Amino acid sequence: MDKVLGRLTVFFEEPFWVGVFERISEGELSVCKVTFGTEPKDYEIYDFVLKNYYQLRFSPAVATDVKEAGRNPKRVQREVHKQLQNTGIGTKSQRALQLQQEQLKTKRKTVSREQREAEKQWRFELKQQKRKEKHRGR
Repeated sequence: MDKVLGRLTVFFEEPFWVGVFERISEGELSVCKVTFGTEPKDYEIYDFVLKNYYQLRFSPAVATDVKEAGRNPKRVQREVHKQLQNTGIGTKSQRALQLQQEQLKTKRKTVSREQREAEKQWRFELKQQKRKEKHRGR
């Protein structure tokens, strides 16, 4: 009896969350793509796999190499830590919201700076006008 390997990868692909099921059996790879919509919770994914796995339509099998190497758990932990360091906090949508907030912040700063400069210029012109009126009055 041959070993069957399965893997599910869930990722954000504008504008939906997508799951890719990979199945390796007898050295051949077949894949199925499922669109979840909103960000699925772990229990929702587990429930989906339990209920719908046998209804999934996998692609035709393609020959592939199967690695039979055990991975060092410390190395895996280091790689996970490194990936978390690179991606930053939150989901992709949270990072997009954060980027939007930063853009709005810079826009607000420029608008307020322009208003400050305009107010300063207006006060300067008003002061100059008053000085001219005082000078003219002699």
